[in-house]
Amino acid sequence: MPNPMPNMDPKKNPMPTQEPQVRAHNFSEVALGYSEETAIQEALRCLNCKNMPCVSGCPVNVHIPEFIAKIKEGDFEGAYQIIQLSSTLPAVCGRVCPQETQCESKCVRGIKGEPVGIGRLERFVADWHNAHADKLPDKVPSNGHKVAVVGSGPSGLTCAGDLAKKGYQVTVFEALHTAGGVLVYGIPEFRLPKAIVQKEVDNLVAMGVDMEANMVIGKTLTIDELFDMGFEAVFVGSGAGLPNFMGIPGESLKGVYSANEFLTRSNLMKAYKDNPVTPIMKGGKVAVVGGGNVAMDAARTALRLGAEKVYIVYRRSLEELPARKEEVEHAMEEGIDFKLLNNPVEILGYHNPDDRRDPKNGFVTGMKCIKMELGEPDEKGRRRPIPIPGSEFVLDVDTVIMSIGTSPNPLIKSTTEGLEVNRHGGIIVEEQTGATTKAGVYAGGDAVTGAATVISAMGAGKVAAKAIDEYLSK
Repeated sequence: MPNPMPNMDPKKNPMPTQEPQVRAHNFSEVALGYSEETAIQEALRCLNCKNMPCVSGCPVNVHIPEFIAKIKEGDFEGAYQIIQLSSTLPAVCGRVCPQETQCESKCVRGIKGEPVGIGRLERFVADWHNAHADKLPDKVPSNGHKVAVVGSGPSGLTCAGDLAKKGYQVTVFEALHTAGGVLVYGIPEFRLPKAIVQKEVDNLVAMGVDMEANMVIGKTLTIDELFDMGFEAVFVGSGAGLPNFMGIPGESLKGVYSANEFLTRSNLMKAYKDNPVTPIMKGGKVAVVGGGNVAMDAARTALRLGAEKVYIVYRRSLEELPARKEEVEHAMEEGIDFKLLNNPVEILGYHNPDDRRDPKNGFVTGMKCIKMELGEPDEKGRRRPIPIPGSEFVLDVDTVIMSIGTSPNPLIKSTTEGLEVNRHGGIIVEEQTGATTKAGVYAGGDAVTGAATVISAMGAGKVAAKAIDEYLSK
């Protein structure tokens, strides 16, 4: 029997990881996961607070103290069954959610020490279930209603899963050739193994969800045509796949990527393999512009692809860096060089007169940057970066990866009458329901908010699924 005594250690049980000098050269998962014994010891740090403040920090309202109580008892399958009541993707969330700013930020244990490792425990439970489950979920009898879901990212999969549990006949339309959305094209294997995403997709298929790949809604079919095919409601979870650029000279040079393209080529198209079907620049010196999780992913991917030097170029200081602390620490341990308080002003290059295919654009030879200092806070409360005159310098690189955010793709808006968007291209919805300005159409995730977290997209998928059920049950 597990030890019933509470664990009052002020620190979390550490997460075992690959050694930095080893993992920097492979695409295997960095974090290795808790053992059963470690999971129980971490669960015993939970005080089982009656008012459950941690739950208020979870966008999908996982019953956190309840699943942790099951871990204390050694009932790992029972813990999984509690999590899956709220979350369609527990193995994913346990790996990529920013728990430190969500559920764990509300944990009482964090007042005088470190919070309970809720994310690490969720990952353990999901992995234990996946390793021991002997059958896929059962299909729920049909209720006779058909719903289309556009996009198979976290919001689309969550919406599809919640509706399938209620008996809806759900078809998910995915533009790419593999289901999973940003989970497969945007997040590297070393952070989120693709087999885990596939397992979650397989569970939905077993529940009766139909996955249709290579279906670009707005091109292959329009929203209106989906209604003509008998779908009674449509959920749009098409993400934010349109990359932003800075608009500085040299961005059209060969060797300049958006992080979106760079990661898609590596993650989805397997460009890291020998003789890949899609090319990608490997080796050399790489600069990644930006400071979010995607920038960390791109920098660490470039290192694993053989770059001799990788820089993160970010215009603010370490304190303002938006990426998860864990990802920043992992990047630093692996040798990524952080050029903080610097901003690019031009990408330099030379022209190859022998390249008749593209005589206008040459190859990257460096990036001119200017040093910055922090001024007064901006409208978001972050101190505004200000250029220091005369501080320009050239960073010696031959690949530049722009990771300064993405916007929703305008394709669906441009092909759908009555669907309104905001000035950033995000679909306008009712916050409480996800309903758009077009009857029967709902939306959520990055297609609404712009680039955000996996768990917030899942929360939007849950909200929309509930609203669709109420809409079709009238």
